[in-house]
Amino acid sequence: MNLDEQDRFHEVDPEGMLAEIDGLPDQLQAAWDLGQSLPLPIVEEVRQVVIAGMGGSAIGGDLLAAYVAPRMSIPVIVWRNYDLPAYASGPGTLVITSSHSGNTEETLSAFERGREAGVSLMAITTGGELARRAEAQSVPLWSFKHSGQPRAAVGYSFGLLLATLARQDLIPDPTDEVVDAVAAMNQQQENLRAGVPVTQNPAKRLAGQMMERWPTIVGADFLAPVARRWRTQISELAKAVAQFEELPEADHNMVAGVVQPESLFGSTMVIFLRASLNHPRNTIRVDATNHVLMVEGFGTNVIQARGDTRLAQQWTCLHFGDYTAYYLAMAYGIDPTPVAAIEGLKEILVRAEM
Repeated sequence: MNLDEQDRFHEVDPEGMLAEIDGLPDQLQAAWDLGQSLPLPIVEEVRQVVIAGMGGSAIGGDLLAAYVAPRMSIPVIVWRNYDLPAYASGPGTLVITSSHSGNTEETLSAFERGREAGVSLMAITTGGELARRAEAQSVPLWSFKHSGQPRAAVGYSFGLLLATLARQDLIPDPTDEVVDAVAAMNQQQENLRAGVPVTQNPAKRLAGQMMERWPTIVGADFLAPVARRWRTQISELAKAVAQFEELPEADHNMVAGVVQPESLFGSTMVIFLRASLNHPRNTIRVDATNHVLMVEGFGTNVIQARGDTRLAQQWTCLHFGDYTAYYLAMAYGIDPTPVAAIEGLKEILVRAEM
């Protein structure tokens, strides 16, 4: 599809995924505001935070953990599995179970194990079984309204977690950074909206470069989970293969894979996410690794995050990726909302229980 044929987007995207992406700055602000008034668990001394979730609910935890790492003296761990790790026990462990639908079986398992382990427990969800169990057990419940796909609620899955840590006095008040991030996203968005032609829209141009290629997204520090988000959005929206890598780790292994199979190098697109507030050595690594791969014949590109704060740079880069994945879906003529493969797998798992 010609990405300047905006009228055709409505045919391919009948459920309105584009509106979700357009509304992400407002969603992030709304989540932060909502999180200022919801009930908190009483925890006298938090020694660790474990966020249990999957998919679109877990990515908010990844973004949070990377953002708060330089300013938080206790660990934040994202748990993508059944039950909980053995170290998640006792009231000093704050376990936040996050499930958009409230029916994610892995997250429900973590909720029950948290109760057994005597942790300080809370739940974030739109409803479902998780909400029912939280209310039945008098567990603090942070409920929000969102009728779309979990991946389109990343502003809630991150913003509510951020508000939780701030209200527990585990991090300095990030209000100013939230305001800055929303402003930077809105400013960047002026060049990314569907009505902006390809010649002036960098997300549309990048989507065009990614067609018929295997994209690899590379990020460092607080952009590492953003690289993961790009990968998941490319897969779920455009139904296309992709992978992500993290620096500096990728420089200790990935860069060795530039010898074979040489015939596929031209079909690979490596996209580096770069931020001025990355660790200085990682900024050098982005440029150096890009050079190594480019010399070997890989297609490469560098996306520069915008904004003056770490939060703004994280979220402008994420938002750019959401638009790019959407335009890739449009270029392929793919409806970005349904995920038939995931739903089919869930049905297999349900049948396996019988």
